[in-house]
Amino acid sequence: MIKIHDRDLRGKSKTGWLDSSHTFSFGAFHDPNRMGFKSLRVFNDDHVIGGAGFAPHRHDNMEIISYVLDGALEHKDSTGTGAVIKPGDIQRMSSGSGIEHSEFNHSKEDNVHFLQIWIFPEEDNIDPGYEQKSFEEKDFSKEFVLVGDRHGSDGVVTIQQDVRMLVSKPLDGTSVSYNLEGGRGAFLHIAKGAVTLNGETLKEGDAAEISDVATIEIVANADSELLLFDMA
Repeated sequence: MIKIHDRDLRGKSKTGWLDSSHTFSFGAFHDPNRMGFKSLRVFNDDHVIGGAGFAPHRHDNMEIISYVLDGALEHKDSTGTGAVIKPGDIQRMSSGSGIEHSEFNHSKEDNVHFLQIWIFPEEDNIDPGYEQKSFEEKDFSKEFVLVGDRHGSDGVVTIQQDVRMLVSKPLDGTSVSYNLEGGRGAFLHIAKGAVTLNGETLKEGDAAEISDVATIEIVANADSELLLFDMA
């Protein structure tokens, strides 16, 4: 079964500095039919103007992944960690027993466009932690490339949950596929471009929940960037 999340039906938060779209219920946007998928709870698509950002705020018991599409995002947290995230990087913050962090556009002039993804952890109240790795040297054009899992396999970021995070950037007219093991599901987000997924047409900002499907077949209808979460 494939359930499509139309980008035009996402929740919206818009202020003078932030333009955010919510695939799942978040903040003032509440839809009982959009409360997450498996361990995936939040999927926000954020645009922040130059010089602006999220002031320090607290999280606990959530795996928070930041993925930058354009621009650069500056991160600081109460563990003393500070870093700049750019396209090609994956950042994972385990809020665990509690952490305070801020996120700001690293540029004073240019917008930053990034995705923030929240995943419920396997275990509550672990020690807060942070990890960031660069994958800009990887070739994402021909397949889905693993960038995160629960074991930190082969240099990927460690996610405290039975989740495999993968990225693919197929070129217009090319195809990629992915096999799901029995009993697992997947969440696919079209970060850029447009694709056909098992016969369904998806555009930039659309997403799909995938269950009881053995093989995911994708044809790119434009140069695209795709995020896939393989979940128990």
